[in-house]
Amino acid sequence: MKIKIIVLALISFAGYAQQDAQFTQYMYNTISINPAYAGSRGALSIFGLYRTQWIGLDGAPETSSFSVNTPINGSNLGVGVSFVSDKIGPTNENAISTDISYTIRTSANFKLSFGIKGTANLFNLDVNRLHPASQGDPKFQNLTNKFYPNVGAGVYWHSDKAYVGLSVPGFIETNRYDDNDVAIYKDKMNYYLMAGYVFDLDHYQYIKFKPAVLTKVVEGAPLQVDVSANFMFMDKFVAGVAYRWSAAMSAMVGFQISDGMYIGYGYDYETTNLNNYNSGSHEIFLRYEFLRKNDRITTPRFF
Repeated sequence: MKIKIIVLALISFAGYAQQDAQFTQYMYNTISINPAYAGSRGALSIFGLYRTQWIGLDGAPETSSFSVNTPINGSNLGVGVSFVSDKIGPTNENAISTDISYTIRTSANFKLSFGIKGTANLFNLDVNRLHPASQGDPKFQNLTNKFYPNVGAGVYWHSDKAYVGLSVPGFIETNRYDDNDVAIYKDKMNYYLMAGYVFDLDHYQYIKFKPAVLTKVVEGAPLQVDVSANFMFMDKFVAGVAYRWSAAMSAMVGFQISDGMYIGYGYDYETTNLNNYNSGSHEIFLRYEFLRKNDRITTPRFF
């Protein structure tokens, strides 16, 4: 519907509610928001995710994410590259990032990683999808692969069973579309604070429980808090629920197909008035890790 596309466009331009691409299963895709995560799993890790949000609503967000990260053997360095494509209404933004991390050991069980991120953003706007009344008005101009660079940083304190991370993926605030020096859409700094811990619920460690929280702060937008609770059974099957404060409830499942391969799925049910216009959001991902011969990840973590 034309009206819905226009409404989505206004939300994306005038509002800051969803700046960076949003993921329900962020704990598996941490490198997208925190460069210090690069190489932290101790293996060459390949990750792919597809998310379609607000099914049935024209112009709703659609996101694809792909990343590769690995530690550099014989050093404290980790490196990664990632690609995120985020489509919202008449806009399409592609972000290509490079991440570098440096890790120091702080105790027998914990390590502290520092990371920096460099990102190239390519922004596209198809104003014809807005159906402006005056097609020839110079105020309404397409943007094609408009380039915006950015840099970010993060810290990540972690062990095999716990993590705390603080990051800002992009420090540079840029105007995506200007009209007489007024920003119709402005890319703001996103601040992320995340934490999680894995509890063994039985003596044989057949059942593990991990509560986690992600807090996101963006100037001009309400505080966003994601709280999740996941259970892992027999180091193979994962099931859990999550709640995004004043936004959505989620269900998540995952399966460790092999030592190196994990697949996961998430479903969001909107708790705002938007639930009258859509049938929820779907997210699926696959992670594959190349392990050395006779090696395996010491704990099948949730992160």
